[in-house]
Amino acid sequence: MMDNPSVLLDTKLPLPMFVKGKVRDSYDLGERLLIVATDRISAFDVVLPCGIPNKGKVLNRLSAFWFNQTREFMPNHMIEPIEDIGSLNAYLPAGSGVKFPDYLAGRSMVVKKVKRIMVECVVRGYLAGSAWEEYRERGTISGLKVASGLKESQELPQPLFTPTTKAETGHDLPMSRKEMKKLVGDHIADELEEKSLAIYNYARGYAIARGIIIADTKFEFGLDGDKLVIIDEMLTPDSSRIWEVDLYKVGRSQPSFDKQPVRDWLTRSGWDKKPPAPMLPPEVIEATARRYERAYQRLTDHKLSD
Repeated sequence: MMDNPSVLLDTKLPLPMFVKGKVRDSYDLGERLLIVATDRISAFDVVLPCGIPNKGKVLNRLSAFWFNQTREFMPNHMIEPIEDIGSLNAYLPAGSGVKFPDYLAGRSMVVKKVKRIMVECVVRGYLAGSAWEEYRERGTISGLKVASGLKESQELPQPLFTPTTKAETGHDLPMSRKEMKKLVGDHIADELEEKSLAIYNYARGYAIARGIIIADTKFEFGLDGDKLVIIDEMLTPDSSRIWEVDLYKVGRSQPSFDKQPVRDWLTRSGWDKKPPAPMLPPEVIEATARRYERAYQRLTDHKLSD
């Protein structure tokens, strides 16, 4: 734990651990899960030794916001975002004796247990990041041939669905549609693409009206019985590349609300991208925390303290 009490790097609840991820800790509640978004931050698939103050609250509340915004056309796994610790008691067996810590408020949610689909559903609306690197070298994006002459950060003629593997460790790898259909079947593969594009197009239109560009994002899905539902997180600065309309300029990398500045600093530091990662300087931590909170405020019209 860092000296800053507002930074949560780890959770130790008196419940069975279901999954410990890079950022989220999931606990077993029987037929449900309690997912806690910590302030941990990862880059290049390595968890850094420092956290970003209140980052978990941004991720949790922004995911809850988008789950609610899209639930009419895309079911999700959220049962209840936890803003009042007392409400968690309803999900525990009588006489369990469990006492929940106050830090869970705002950064946790109770969700349905569903069967995770092992595909990262990436949607790209703009040419940036690894897609720009591949395009510059080979003229393709995830192996797909696209128009020639595009510039860095340029809006693509149409959003592209570019799935990857869902790696438990190491890097996710590009996945062709043929490979995806072999893994999950034709019907689920088609539905993953259709729903991913529909959610992205809705969110992009919503965000652009608020001066925000969602350049790309990734979704995760599961099966609730035979029904496809979106899970994990949704359209957060951890899972999306988020830019400001007023600062957007084609032909260069963009000022970002996501963790790209952290990646940039780590790259400049000379780190070899292997564990252990270096400690971020205080000014990078503070600036990143402000970016996350600004993204939340701009997209939801609420301050994190509301």
